[in-house]
Amino acid sequence: MSDTLRKEIKEAIVRALRLPMSPDEIQDDVPLFGPDGLGLDSIDVLELVLELERSFGVKITDEATGAKVLRSVDVSAAYVEAQRQAG
Repeated sequence: MSDTLRKEIKEAIVRALRLPMSPDEIQDDVPLFGPDGLGLDSIDVLELVLELERSFGVKITDEATGAKVLRSVDVSAAYVEAQRQAG
């Protein structure tokens, strides 16, 4: 998995959600949602899905896929890479 892709995903997260932090502050394996991670909530999901689709050309077509893909930066990067290879 590409470090560049992880960095781009972190930048997209910060940009889309207007987070008051630097992309470098987001760890690759930290949960994006819930109290043990970045603390994002259900309102952030839609913005993040739209940003990933717009920035990386992937499709997240249902809630179950979104829940899997948005677990962490590592998982999101793996999904983007798999979609690029498939398509």
